[in-house]
Amino acid sequence: MNKFSERLIWGNTTSEWAIAIAIILGLFILIKLFKSVVLQRLKKWTSGTENNWDDFIVTMVENSILPLLYISSFYFGIKTLSLNDKVDNIIHIAYLAAFTFFVLKMISAAFRKFVYSFIKRDDKSGDKEKQAGGLIVIANVLIWIIGLIFFIDNLGYNVTTLIAGLGVGGIAIALAAQTVLGDLFSYFVIFFDRPFEIGDFVVIGDKNGTIEYIGIKTTRIRTLSGEQLICSNTDLTNSRLHNFKRMERRRIVFSLGLTYQATSQQLKEVPELVKEIISTKPKLQFDRGHFSGYGDFSLNFEFVYFVLDSDYNVFMDYQQAVYLDIFTAFEERGIAFAYPTQTLFMGDQS
Repeated sequence: MNKFSERLIWGNTTSEWAIAIAIILGLFILIKLFKSVVLQRLKKWTSGTENNWDDFIVTMVENSILPLLYISSFYFGIKTLSLNDKVDNIIHIAYLAAFTFFVLKMISAAFRKFVYSFIKRDDKSGDKEKQAGGLIVIANVLIWIIGLIFFIDNLGYNVTTLIAGLGVGGIAIALAAQTVLGDLFSYFVIFFDRPFEIGDFVVIGDKNGTIEYIGIKTTRIRTLSGEQLICSNTDLTNSRLHNFKRMERRRIVFSLGLTYQATSQQLKEVPELVKEIISTKPKLQFDRGHFSGYGDFSLNFEFVYFVLDSDYNVFMDYQQAVYLDIFTAFEERGIAFAYPTQTLFMGDQS
């Protein structure tokens, strides 16, 4: 028996191999017990809560931490053996690569979860999740690049030269791609400051339309005439942009002109008549109405009211209804609208 336990296999006795295997199996059993007892109870507990972060933590434990624990168990068991330097170095690099991969995977998943949780606090989170795709891609690239640098540094290599090279290369790229980087930073401004979002109706200069897509470099707008307008993010953030979707109500100002043949009683009736027409309609708020002055060919009135809805079609429907009701009311009372006229008085030529 002693001879068998002292038998060498790859430079280690069978008893040393047995100890290493026992450590691995023991740790595997502990991890399995943790998974079947503790993790299952955590799943039952999180299923009854409304907070989705605890579900995320359980999923991260199951998909990242448990595999890392299994790999670590195997690694620590093997490290009890006396292996040659080459094999030991290969095992160490493999474990370090696996450890780095799962840690970066958890950091990336946590960042994605944080961004989506931040977005879901607002309405229309589906559109904002599409908009956040570019931000998550950029963040993931940075996370994995930094992780790779740490991995190389832990292997014993001097990363100072690499970082310096990346810095010089970054400056060169920044100088060569100033426009692209400007649009990228403008994308961050649009995402965090939210001057507009997907679905908003905007006017930029003489162009107008609905925001259809917000990308890392460009934003696409579907114009009223049907074509797609593509603008760089920098142009949008540097422009005076009118966002009609954020408008809570529309202010409407319109004028009426009566002929000079109108009576004083009719002039007194017009403000109250128009006020009654506007006030009886839902989503309309009357502000003021006055006899505003004497025109060249008309007696002028000015009226102001608000449409308590941002939708343009609703605004046009109510404006049409108000104008038609005014026309009908004036027609019933014999009130005549003015139009440009001139009266010529001819002198006596005799």
